[in-house]
Amino acid sequence: MGITAIILTFNEELHIERCVNSLKGVCERICIVDSFSTDKTIEIAKNLGLEVFQNKWENNYAKQLNWGLENCNIQTAWTMRMDADEYLLPELQNEIKEKINAIESEVFGIEYSRRVYFKGKWIKFGGFYPIRLLRIWRTGSGICEERLMDEHIVLNKGKVQKLDNDVVDENLNPIHWWVTKHNNYARREATDLLNQEFNLVYTTDIQKSNSVKQAAFKRFLKNKIYNKLPLGLRPTFYFLFRFFLQFGILDGPKGWIFHFLQGFWYRLLVDINIYEIKKSSNNDKNKMIKIIRDDWKINI
Repeated sequence: MGITAIILTFNEELHIERCVNSLKGVCERICIVDSFSTDKTIEIAKNLGLEVFQNKWENNYAKQLNWGLENCNIQTAWTMRMDADEYLLPELQNEIKEKINAIESEVFGIEYSRRVYFKGKWIKFGGFYPIRLLRIWRTGSGICEERLMDEHIVLNKGKVQKLDNDVVDENLNPIHWWVTKHNNYARREATDLLNQEFNLVYTTDIQKSNSVKQAAFKRFLKNKIYNKLPLGLRPTFYFLFRFFLQFGILDGPKGWIFHFLQGFWYRLLVDINIYEIKKSSNNDKNKMIKIIRDDWKINI
């Protein structure tokens, strides 16, 4: 009843050892799917005894993860998805080891909560905790949905069991890296929203799968309410809702910075990208796809 963990990496020398050390007592096998890192990620991974696979990054997390699922020859009963800047708390490590062999046969997925840390501060409010994620599934029963952002594992059958403890998401890179990352994310999320509006390409739908109910509900709210609001105004509404009604203000000064950047600045950047591409393409579907592929370098 072993577990194989798949970790996607690109220049993760700050995080990979911390992540792997939290998995060693839990997973029978740990595989790195690397996008040709230029730092010491591969050296560290090999010194830790990990299996390293490499595949060219196409600006699409889902495609990279699904490539790993198809090419890492997973033979264990269970598969786990981990991000390199995450680590399992000891309590979650113990819970997985205690419960994995007693999982009922009708259960095909396992979910647990994620804690987000920003500059050493646990973001407890603003709708950021608990975030439930399906991260372990019976091998062969789950794939990553074909989205550019906010992608989740979708199951083709079975029930989902909840665990009580947490995984931590704590990136140690400087703020310049964080801003650059979210600048790139903004175009990917803009593409997802344009795809929803103009049916640019096919994507799976988490609401139609056996997956985490919280994720499906949040996707429903985003699609049916947030995305229907006017460009430019919705980031303001969302930030105020998150900061006051969801008590993000209680996260303190570091939390305020996080909620402003992630809840307002980032979402405004998404809307500006949507505005620009609609204007440049005159709402023509084929022109949008050309801009996304040629100018934004996003493979859709």
